[in-house]
Amino acid sequence: MKLAILSRAPQAYSTRRLRAAAVDRGHDVKVLNTLRFAIDLSGELPDLQYRGKLLSDYDAILPRIGNSITYYGTAVVRQFEQMDVYTPNTANGIVNSRDKLRANQILSRHNIGMPATAFVNGRADVRMAIEQVGGAPVVIKLLEGTQGIGVILAPEAKVAESIVETLHSTKQNVLIQSFISESRGKDIRALVVGDRVVAAMRRTASGDEFRSNVHRGGTVEKVSLSPEYEQAAVRSAQIMGLRVAGVDMLEGNDGPLVMEVNSSPGLEGIERATGLDVAGAIIDYIANQVAFPEIDVRQRLSVSTGYGVAELLVHANADLVGKTIKETGLWDRDITVLTLHRGTTVIPNPRSGVALEPGDRLLCFGKLDEMRSMLPEKRRRRAKLRKLPAEAVAEHSETAAAAAAAAAASSSDR
Repeated sequence: MKLAILSRAPQAYSTRRLRAAAVDRGHDVKVLNTLRFAIDLSGELPDLQYRGKLLSDYDAILPRIGNSITYYGTAVVRQFEQMDVYTPNTANGIVNSRDKLRANQILSRHNIGMPATAFVNGRADVRMAIEQVGGAPVVIKLLEGTQGIGVILAPEAKVAESIVETLHSTKQNVLIQSFISESRGKDIRALVVGDRVVAAMRRTASGDEFRSNVHRGGTVEKVSLSPEYEQAAVRSAQIMGLRVAGVDMLEGNDGPLVMEVNSSPGLEGIERATGLDVAGAIIDYIANQVAFPEIDVRQRLSVSTGYGVAELLVHANADLVGKTIKETGLWDRDITVLTLHRGTTVIPNPRSGVALEPGDRLLCFGKLDEMRSMLPEKRRRRAKLRKLPAEAVAEHSETAAAAAAAAAASSSDR
């Protein structure tokens, strides 16, 4: 396998370990600076240049995209995807995980346990947001903070309001989250590779610090996860579109609460805590996947005019309830069921004999007109039209005229 590690830090522990693991396994590996690529869209096929020269062929890439170069880095990864070069972490996956608000929105759609979260734009809404997440104390987070930077614990509602107002004044967007007291100063980092957790550690904060990041002086220890925690970590990574990820979870009273999904997890802490060759597991996974490059399914399936991908929800009173996929007549309408989502279970390529239940979601490919016809009509509220005030235009005209006259008078005074 010819592998490129996209990294601006060739001397960093994680980069060196990944390179060494690839070399030990006999792979041809190079570390390439992400910012030295030039995206070439001038030819018949998508291409890339590196340091001013045409890039040679690679079987796979492993992105290690830093937070400061997310936009350009994901553009490079996206170009590799268009060239059918395998990447365990897609550009969309990296972008989704990098924005904390977007990540929370996506995970909440799939019933992933998370701390109660709110996002507001003005100070007037902060008090309501605090109440919505369970009241003070609350945790305030910058949307794109890393390594615990931009994470603040506000003990009182007034303090939270002041912090949010200050951050908003500097054009920062923030999340307000409930403080999980039972997990204060502790969290779990699960390293997901493919469809399994290959290593996990518990991070514990130092002293009175509530952030457990190793960069903030926290300590780490190996931990064995229950199936519930493993499933939450794997599902979170896969929902994000990441096959290599560090999933951070709090230990809530009712089970795991996912805080963050990291697309470029550091390896030093978890390898030293567990004594496991995590870098080797990542390289082995990539080597086994190079024949099956990740592709944008919607992009590929939507190129046929009139065809596309859509999700059909089986409502409780729908005619589809109780029928098998074969009995629904979807095949006759030129609609193929790709996956069936039932609660937290995903059934790929469901058999024709599978009976549908209320709440099932069918991810389908087929004729868009046919799929649209199967969606229930949404009730629309009819807006009540009011008569236009008789003086509306006149008042506006008088106001404009007065403003013009004032401006003319000011000009003549000069």
